[in-house]
Amino acid sequence: MTYHKILPWRKKSKQKKLDVEIDLLAEGEIEAGLSDNLDDNEAWLKQLFTNCSDLVVRKVHLFDSIPCMLVFFRELVDTQLLDNNLLKSLLTSKVHDSDISTQLIEQMKSELLSIALTTIINTKKETVKQIIRGQIVLLVQSSNQALSISMKEKLHRELQEPSMETVIRGPKVGFIENIDINMALIRQQIRTPQLKMEQMLVGEISQTEVILVYIGNLAAPEVIVEMRKRISQINMDTVLESGYIEEMIRDAPYSLFPVIQMTERPDSVSAALLEGKVAILVDGTPMALIAPVTFWHAFQTVEDYYQSFITATFLRWLRYLFAFISLILPSMFIAVATFHSEMIPTSLTLSIAAAREPVPFPTLMEILMMEIAFEAIREAGIRLPKQVGQTISIVGVLVIGQAAVQAGIVSAPIVIVVSLTGIASFLIPSNNMSQAIRILRFPFMLSASIFGLYGIGVSMIALLIHLVNLRSFGVYYMTPLAPFQATGLWDILGRAPWWVLHKRQNRIHSIRELEKQ
Repeated sequence: MTYHKILPWRKKSKQKKLDVEIDLLAEGEIEAGLSDNLDDNEAWLKQLFTNCSDLVVRKVHLFDSIPCMLVFFRELVDTQLLDNNLLKSLLTSKVHDSDISTQLIEQMKSELLSIALTTIINTKKETVKQIIRGQIVLLVQSSNQALSISMKEKLHRELQEPSMETVIRGPKVGFIENIDINMALIRQQIRTPQLKMEQMLVGEISQTEVILVYIGNLAAPEVIVEMRKRISQINMDTVLESGYIEEMIRDAPYSLFPVIQMTERPDSVSAALLEGKVAILVDGTPMALIAPVTFWHAFQTVEDYYQSFITATFLRWLRYLFAFISLILPSMFIAVATFHSEMIPTSLTLSIAAAREPVPFPTLMEILMMEIAFEAIREAGIRLPKQVGQTISIVGVLVIGQAAVQAGIVSAPIVIVVSLTGIASFLIPSNNMSQAIRILRFPFMLSASIFGLYGIGVSMIALLIHLVNLRSFGVYYMTPLAPFQATGLWDILGRAPWWVLHKRQNRIHSIRELEKQ
């Protein structure tokens, strides 16, 4: 498999350290082990977390005689669980060995296993890392080891229906901002030990948890290795959303077309994993990433597989048709009205000419004004509160369009063309693909205004050349049409019946066959 050369911003450079860590590195402390003196450990922790008002350092005595210290961030820990379970368990435990330094931590780890996940840590660096990630760190006098205890506060919203990918038939649950729950949603649908979830930390400051998800015996090893490599080479201070990851690891970063699929539905991710793809989950966002994908995935929805294959096939062709209309209709109107009026009936030509007579602007200027106004109203509807957003969008388009026609700024045919174009773009399921087509409309319109239909033809050829050269992690973007694969057409030209699609081996074989080219 041939991959694109790693881009400059993906090259792994010398990792930046936090100012505090730089100071500690100068003293050789950050990699050092913990002290067996509790006061020393408390001193360097308080110095490191200076001005952190939410840091809690709680001292207690185990077995009425052994000093110990609990360190955690107040808002990241379930304090009720801490008081009711952890402290009660610690204060009622008994010492079974006199050699505290070597046996006490192991003894507490085994006793606390029933109420929380515990891990033994030995270094200062690991101690800081666990505290920042919301763990409770337990340090004990006369021991150079510490215990990391997981009692995280549940900082997440309830499971809800996805807002972007709504369906009539199918599961009504979507991902949320908690990565642990997102992993559980996938595990609930794919119950096999071959479902692998690799953890990676990205972002020097944010230390964002990123999970690489795939099915071991279905995903191509080359794709897994390449994706793991690209993620590990990301050199950023912080990662707040999956869009950071998508932009840093994608092929063809200057292309408008999405070569990585974005979804907020667990069933979409599960279906992709069963097709041999790889998914990426990012903590703090409900959006998962799927790769490799092709051009045709942007016109498929998970609901296609929940309803009749005849209905799904009809809807897919409807999406293909209206995507083409969304891209080409304004430029076709400009070309025909400006250069090729003989292609339309005489009566329609006279009607268009009569409607445009009071308008002082050329056709291109009319459509550009209406397209920009339509995009602005659509963006305003998204940013406004939900209660008024849709109302403003609909009323704004109607009022502005009607007023513009009456004022003689634009003609009525232009309003019809722009409205049909906008409606057509709403039929594209993928938001990223819809945005790409909306942007491409403008160079097509410019080309049509200069060269007419010839300009549209040249622009379409250039677009097709670009599409056939795109790749998504080694897979050609226009697969299975270019290169041609007959077996892949079952799920592209339409939605084949399940008694054809259930033959999983054929689908996986076609993907791997393509990757070897």
